Amino acid sequence: MKSLFPLVLLVVGVALLVWGYNAYHSVSSNTSEALGGAPSTKAIVLLGVGAIAAVVGVVRLTRKA
Repeated sequence: MKSLFPLVLLVVGVALLVWGYNAYHSVSSNTSEALGGAPSTKAIVLLGVGAIAAVVGVVRLTRKA
């Protein structure tokens, strides 16, 4: 049961990374990047939070009790 939370955190992190990747390559993000020079904020936030969640999940799973 102790390893359930890190596993869920890892799965959620990977899901957010995939969602962020898709948002980064969307039409609205490409338009935002063309006009403003940067991709959409939503894409950056999803990628950042997803990466942090995935890393924390991996660290907690591999950490010894």
